[in-house]
Amino acid sequence: MKKTPIKLAVAVLCLVQFVDVLGVTEVLTVAPRMLRAVSGTNGAASALLTAYAMCFGGLLMLGARLGDRFGHRRMLLCGIGLFAAGSLSVAIAGSVTVLVAGRCLQGAAAAVSVPASLRLLIAASPRPAERRAAMAAWSAAGAAAGASGFVVGGVLAQITGWRLTFAINLPLSMAIGTGVLCSVAPDRPAASRGLALLTGLLFTAGVAGVVLGAASLEPPGHPRVGLAALTAGVLLAALAAARDRRAATPLIPAPALRLRRLRVGAGAAFLNTATTSSLTAIATLQLQRVQHLSPAAAGLRFLPLSLAAITGAALAAATLRRLSPERTIALGLSLIGMAGAGLIAVHGSGWWISVPVAAAGLGLGLSSVAANALGTDVAQSHQAVATGALNTCAQLGTALGVAALLLLSGATAHAALPLHGPTLGWAAAAGMALAGATAIAIAATGGRRVPRAATGGRRARSAAARRAVPTPRA
Repeated sequence: MKKTPIKLAVAVLCLVQFVDVLGVTEVLTVAPRMLRAVSGTNGAASALLTAYAMCFGGLLMLGARLGDRFGHRRMLLCGIGLFAAGSLSVAIAGSVTVLVAGRCLQGAAAAVSVPASLRLLIAASPRPAERRAAMAAWSAAGAAAGASGFVVGGVLAQITGWRLTFAINLPLSMAIGTGVLCSVAPDRPAASRGLALLTGLLFTAGVAGVVLGAASLEPPGHPRVGLAALTAGVLLAALAAARDRRAATPLIPAPALRLRRLRVGAGAAFLNTATTSSLTAIATLQLQRVQHLSPAAAGLRFLPLSLAAITGAALAAATLRRLSPERTIALGLSLIGMAGAGLIAVHGSGWWISVPVAAAGLGLGLSSVAANALGTDVAQSHQAVATGALNTCAQLGTALGVAALLLLSGATAHAALPLHGPTLGWAAAAGMALAGATAIAIAATGGRRVPRAATGGRRARSAAARRAVPTPRA
């Protein structure tokens, strides 16, 4: 077999990462315009904003297992094709139902593509120096995409229209697929293992029930339908967890669940996106619905978040040399909490909004890298599970956080309370971030702290910082 240049394979696989992560946030600044085009109600915003992350996070572990069973290059090509199909569905959608279904298909495609492209990236760079460079490029692609999606989505929609923004993904997917065929060598499937297909589908259906149920409760909504969907979602998620515990090949093995570092890192990954995504989702809706800004103007107000997130990720390695991962996470979440308070102070208006969103971006960058460092500081046998769990929690944080806080914001829009509507949503996100920061800081200094002998002290923290994958997800 003819050997392909490593740099070309790395570039193509990093482009897969960029496009898939960009899909999480690019819709935030164009959602109001999309809903108006299909006569959607305000209550449909939650479903539209969370559909991608919901399927991305819910199916991510299953997507990795499919790659192991059928071959990662094969599944990557399937994921690219599904992403193109989902993009086409969104581009031609004439109803909210088709919009949400298309976003779900895009998210499912990302759940297949991202773990496959990461495994292929590792296989394409066998030497340590090559692998470090490849992982750095992968991290930079994810960080740039996640942090810049607000601006990219808004500006492209303003220039080309939101439908063409999604239609562009068709030739882009074709180009990426051709690049994969030309530069990435085929891989052999791993030894046959159980897929846990039913467990993965039950879990995703449970998350969908919770998210869509919350959307149905937003006024004007359908309370009975919403409560039924919420109840069904919780029951399906519980059933999926019960099946996974009894499965011969579970999605998340029990020994991995007992790792404190992984639990704390995954919890922090969830909080990072649950808080920042809900803060920005409420703010962008406020900017466009109340202040009548265009998608591009709204997106530009989030440019400081993008720049600060990348800055925070860059500063994280130096911070981790001085502070433990837990304290770095607590610092980042505290900044996010302060950002929520700042949004309340400026009421999400004018260019002043850029100050608190910059604080949120800086906190997101710091906490995301620290969460990855902590969660992946486990035995080699648990590395793949840890990486999948961290990414899953990050995506589910976006889906569940946005659904819950948009519901809270919408349900209290006209309530006679000191804080109501958007301000109450921002306050709730700030409270979540500060409570998480406090709990993690206490755990780091209390009796549950991992002994220095077990971590290797400062040397282990430095190693964790070097291994961290700086991919802040908004």
